[in-house]
Amino acid sequence: MDRPRQSRGALLINNLPQLQNLVKRDPEGYREEFLQQWNHYDSIRCLFEAKPDDSEGADRFRELLTFITQVCHCYKAETKEFPGQLMQLLMEHYGNLNPELRKTMVQNLVLLRNKDIITSIELLKVLFPLLPRTSSSELRSFIRTTILTDIKTANAKTKNHKLNKAVQVMLFGMVERGMDGEVTGDKGKARCQNVTSKSVGAEAMWAVMLAKELWRKGVWNDAKTVSIVALGCFHPVTKVQNACVHFFLGSEDEIDESEDEDNAPDMRKLVHQRQINKKTKGAESRLVKAAKKAKKARIAKQNGVSRPPNFPALQLLHDPQSFGENLYAMINKHDKRFSLDHKILLMQLLSRVMGVHKLCVLPFYPYITRYLNYHQLRVTSILVCLAQSVHDLTPPDVLTPVIRKIAHEFVTPGVAAEVVAAGLNSIREVCRRQPWCMEEDLLSDLIEYRKSKDKGVLYGARGLLALFRDVNPGLLKKSERGRRDDAEKDDKVIRYGQQQKPSITVEGLQLLEDHFAQLRAEEGADASAVVLDDDDDDAAWDGWEVESETDSDSSGWKDVSSDDDDIVISDSEDEKDVTKSAKTKVNDKDTTMNDTEEPKIDAETTSAEPTTTLATTKILTPADFALLNELRLKAAESEATSGHGKSAKRKLAELQAIKRANADGGEEAFLSEADLLGPRKKAKATYEERVAAKQAGQEGREFGSKKGKKNKANPSSSTNREKRKHKPAMMVLASQGVRSKKTLSLVAKQKKLRKHIETAKKAHH
Repeated sequence: MDRPRQSRGALLINNLPQLQNLVKRDPEGYREEFLQQWNHYDSIRCLFEAKPDDSEGADRFRELLTFITQVCHCYKAETKEFPGQLMQLLMEHYGNLNPELRKTMVQNLVLLRNKDIITSIELLKVLFPLLPRTSSSELRSFIRTTILTDIKTANAKTKNHKLNKAVQVMLFGMVERGMDGEVTGDKGKARCQNVTSKSVGAEAMWAVMLAKELWRKGVWNDAKTVSIVALGCFHPVTKVQNACVHFFLGSEDEIDESEDEDNAPDMRKLVHQRQINKKTKGAESRLVKAAKKAKKARIAKQNGVSRPPNFPALQLLHDPQSFGENLYAMINKHDKRFSLDHKILLMQLLSRVMGVHKLCVLPFYPYITRYLNYHQLRVTSILVCLAQSVHDLTPPDVLTPVIRKIAHEFVTPGVAAEVVAAGLNSIREVCRRQPWCMEEDLLSDLIEYRKSKDKGVLYGARGLLALFRDVNPGLLKKSERGRRDDAEKDDKVIRYGQQQKPSITVEGLQLLEDHFAQLRAEEGADASAVVLDDDDDDAAWDGWEVESETDSDSSGWKDVSSDDDDIVISDSEDEKDVTKSAKTKVNDKDTTMNDTEEPKIDAETTSAEPTTTLATTKILTPADFALLNELRLKAAESEATSGHGKSAKRKLAELQAIKRANADGGEEAFLSEADLLGPRKKAKATYEERVAAKQAGQEGREFGSKKGKKNKANPSSSTNREKRKHKPAMMVLASQGVRSKKTLSLVAKQKKLRKHIETAKKAHH
């Protein structure tokens, strides 16, 4: 008997994956089946809008959402309202929906974006509000990764300014929505109140985290991104402030949740995989690239390269003066609400902004003076903040009371030597940036500590003395100014508000010219040629027109004769007579010189003229300047070792300091606590350092029983003595040595016992 045939839609109604495969192959042939599922979805959606917490039909609704999302590109007219319905349901009933249903709806929205059915802006407008509302860590991580990946992909080839502007506006809004709240702080009872404000600052925290991550990945590097984080520095929630301040400070204490893309690969693992897997050219090239990356990371670790402070972010601050003033106002107003660690964090940011942009936030110095006590917790960090905030435009009269307070609190006979060294080094760093804040009588008292027996105090006082020998020797006694010429010292003194004269020549250019000439001579070419005719230099001049002497008259500027008349432009009638008289004097003087003797060459003109032709024949590259610095350093070392005196040693020290500053990559502008503490005999080790020392002492040692272990370098069999120890007892009883003991006489036994006793005594002595 034949079974009744069922319709095709009835067979596929419960098998949505199969129907999905068939629809993608033949959309028109399965339109009716799709419309049937669409109507089913529409009815269930209406039920969920009325009762979103219904868990019975959640599984079926998830299957329908996934099915329609997969095939909606085949029926664009029928499903044009599907993305809007999905977004509306997700935004309005997010808190009441089933967790699995919420995750499926978010994944379907991302799939719609991948199919270009919705734009990135429409997707991000839904995902941004969901971040602070999501309690699932897995879904939160998925949303965060989706946002970052979508923005990074959109800016891969060129900057997508439309998307970036829209996203930045949304991030600004997320931060601004919590700015009206009251600052609770993180001290005392404010900690409990801060727990209740987590929901208020969660949205701003996510906005700051996303902006920082996009900045770190290099997707965003404009001033708007910096403005988002700068606005978060004034957020009432302390956690948001910490995240924003760490962004500007470039602190290594901040933990990055995302995977570090710069980690060095495990070369041992890669080589092992290479030996096991199939040998291909692609695998070989990947192994070579990984080896180069590992070598680069290893060299960076050996050189001590750490993450530098975020200089571009500090430079891109909009209106840094207002930013600094508002930051100080917040610190001063909520001084009792913030903990000491948080206040020091804010002071570090304020001091770095003041130092980079040369700001004058004058009330900051009386405020920080209150914390300048040697018994103050973390006083070294406070001294670092003070020194970093000073620059050459800071008024000296504001810093003089601060210097006096440091001297009275730290540089006194009743404190430890480490305290005196920290005070001297702090005064030196402040005076290095603004030397006119020092008083003559105070300086004479401070440099007397150079006779101290403690090395830290000794070096601090000598450094202060050496500093004022260079920047302002007038404050020192004549016997303390050194042996250099007084005229040379007066030329180096820069008054307050005076800018240093720019250099008109490149110092040491003759060394570079001699080096190029030596290279040409070694190659067998003409030694008189200076510039190396490399292919790169020739290619760099392609497309440039060089004017020759032959066509100078036919094109370009025309020489117009002046008829030996000087053109004088004057605004007053009185200046005409002065000019004519001066001109007459000059002409008479020239006539006299021509008649009597040859004209004399001015000494200043001679010194200003370049002695080499390298600067006029070659454009120096950064590599040339690096080579020039190395040549200058070698020349200074040879002069210092050949006995040219203390001047050569001072020049060598200056060049070495410049080399260290260039190696730091600009970090010399920011101090550390170690710079102020100076050299110490042996600093107290931290817990981590003690654990590391303990583990280092245990390397190569084995603990536990050594039974059955062979630690010899060259494996070999056991000795006869070891074999006798493990010989079976029945074999020992039958041996000749044991049987002979039974037949020994009493005298023989006594001799053997005495011999054993004597041997034992010799072994102990």
